[in-house]
Amino acid sequence: MLKLSLIGAGLVAITVAIHGLGTSGLVRYLAGEFLDRQGNWSSRRVLYALTIAAIVLVFLHTVEIIIWAGVYQVLVPTSELPDFETSVYFSFVTFTTLGYGDITLSEGYRLLSGIQALNGILLVGWSTALMFAVVQKTWQSSH
Repeated sequence: MLKLSLIGAGLVAITVAIHGLGTSGLVRYLAGEFLDRQGNWSSRRVLYALTIAAIVLVFLHTVEIIIWAGVYQVLVPTSELPDFETSVYFSFVTFTTLGYGDITLSEGYRLLSGIQALNGILLVGWSTALMFAVVQKTWQSSH
């Protein structure tokens, strides 16, 4: 249990670092590309900015999910997750807290999937807040 908790904590730290670096870069890019000298958004390019933000955030989440899947592939017996594709699917369902329940891990590994679900909630919430901030900034600039 302690070993899986430490592995889970390490994965949370790695994915938070990825998300932090990715979203910091995204914010810098959006500010440089879409804000004028007064800090206002170019109203004609709002949809473009939001689309870029959404694509980058989905990409970051996909990378984070694949990292979790790689760890599952290494740790979990092949009788539970027989191939990488199954591990990625399980990781997506867990990270997004969708939880179909068609694949469940045995007692020894359930803790890890619970940690991943918490990690997903945190990072998806972070992405939602960032998208909201972009929308709010565009709204303030246009009104």
